[in-house]
Amino acid sequence: MYPTQAVFRPLTNRVLTGAGVRYARNLKPTSISTRNILTLKDHVYFSKATAEGPGRNGIVKSFGDSPLELKMAMPKAAGGKGDGQNPEQLFAMGYASCFLGALQLAAARANKKELAENAKVTANVFLGHPSEPDIDGFGLRVELTVEGCNNDEVIAAAHEFCPYSRALKHGAEVTVTKA
Repeated sequence: MYPTQAVFRPLTNRVLTGAGVRYARNLKPTSISTRNILTLKDHVYFSKATAEGPGRNGIVKSFGDSPLELKMAMPKAAGGKGDGQNPEQLFAMGYASCFLGALQLAAARANKKELAENAKVTANVFLGHPSEPDIDGFGLRVELTVEGCNNDEVIAAAHEFCPYSRALKHGAEVTVTKA
């Protein structure tokens, strides 16, 4: 099954609410809620990536210690050629790697380092249409599977510590500017 074609509209008619981005015309004054987001007092690492070309079928480059350049492509299941990587793959890779590091740190902090030494984390990232009819475009759903660590407290602590989990649970500060 192929998803319907995405409809893009300017951001000027949108309002950020606790449930995500919605069209202002669909909001009732009582439905706007606030959500605190996690902000940073400082940073210990900075990463930069640039995408160019025909959107999801262009090139993405990262800079820094170990530069990386990838050809991007819409997945076949979404109507593309599938001859490159896609943002969902990159998100899944980053989340799985980050969560594994958080899991190992949580186990070490609990003096149970051996619980996560051979652990493996799989992240499944799903791109799809939001079930709420007032939200246009696409959304993500993430499923994490932890293998090799059966301690629920360590897994929960990792979920609380992992920056990807925090961004999805608490929100992340995002600033969009024009160059």
